[in-house]
Amino acid sequence: VDVRLVPALSEERSWDVLRQLRICWPSGSAGSSLTDAISALKAALGRCPCATACEQGPGTAEGVICKVQLKSFVQQQGLLGYDPNLDVLLVTEGTLRSLAELQEAVLQCPVSDPTALPASRFPSSSCCSIVHVVNCEEEFQQQQLDVLWRILDPGAHTALQKHLVCGPVKVTNPSSPIGADQYFQLRKRQMYEASVMKYGELAQDEAWTEVIDTLTVAAIRFEMLSTAHRSQITLDLENNSISTKGTKSGAFVMYNCARLATLFNTFQQAVERGTYPPLPPVSELNFSCLREEGEWLLLFNYLLPFPEVLQQAAQLPPPSKGIRITASTETVCKFLIQLSMDFSSYYNRVHILGEPFPHLFDQMFARLHLLGAVRDMFHSALATLHLPPLSQI
Repeated sequence: VDVRLVPALSEERSWDVLRQLRICWPSGSAGSSLTDAISALKAALGRCPCATACEQGPGTAEGVICKVQLKSFVQQQGLLGYDPNLDVLLVTEGTLRSLAELQEAVLQCPVSDPTALPASRFPSSSCCSIVHVVNCEEEFQQQQLDVLWRILDPGAHTALQKHLVCGPVKVTNPSSPIGADQYFQLRKRQMYEASVMKYGELAQDEAWTEVIDTLTVAAIRFEMLSTAHRSQITLDLENNSISTKGTKSGAFVMYNCARLATLFNTFQQAVERGTYPPLPPVSELNFSCLREEGEWLLLFNYLLPFPEVLQQAAQLPPPSKGIRITASTETVCKFLIQLSMDFSSYYNRVHILGEPFPHLFDQMFARLHLLGAVRDMFHSALATLHLPPLSQI
């Protein structure tokens, strides 16, 4: 749920940046399909009892097609949670284009039961829910579009429309306005420079480019999603800590995820060389040999409560009265950052792969199974943020 990224990237090149950030965001089709949708909406306006034609004159705004009484519709339908200032909407060609794009985006959603499609152009309510992710400054306009949609296609089951409102994204001391693409490229350059400082000059091959891109995406997602979506985000573009192993960055989380991958790769290579025997199944191990405080901490603070964390953060609330909903992406981000800090502390203190002596194997195998569960938890939590785990950094 990339709730902070979309409102923040409203510039001309935002779609390019969304692709760079690996965000799959619904988009309407262009061409004849969109033109037909707009024509259908105009026809629906002509039949709509809430709409009245606008006579073009000196006092009429340019491009206005008609006026639609939103307030009376909201009152008649008993809709709750809408701005009380919703009244008359002056419908323009641009308004209908926006609505047509929403319609086309909904049509792209997968339908679990095609036979359940109503006469409307939309999937049924059991197949598709609609969440408007909108900047707080544009909430009023999006509510207008929501109500107009309900008016023009009452069979669309748009009662499942909800609004997730995001706070503003500000930049500290900007020397000049910065666009979405510039923001992405700045973070990417900072990530590359930080990596050069740590590892030396990097080979300009496809593998390293992919790693830098993934780290950049992780850094930006954590920078945006670690703050509750209703709150303001303040970006410090000169702060390079986002691209290092600083404990509050997405790169730090990815670094520790990669450490686990390296650990298990190293163990597997040692098994293939005959240094260690293969990892036995859990049922054959004695976990009483795990006595480190950090091992208990990983179990009780992370592995056991993880399902509850996902339940709280990754599910939108069920349909209810009112139109606003929340999504707690910051819960997963904070969980991953704290997990990375505690795992890093344990990993730096405890030598997992010890000497190849049989009397040490029980403890080593128990630790590997514990950290295997931690690795799987990292991967699952990152997946909720649509981030792939890295095998190396």
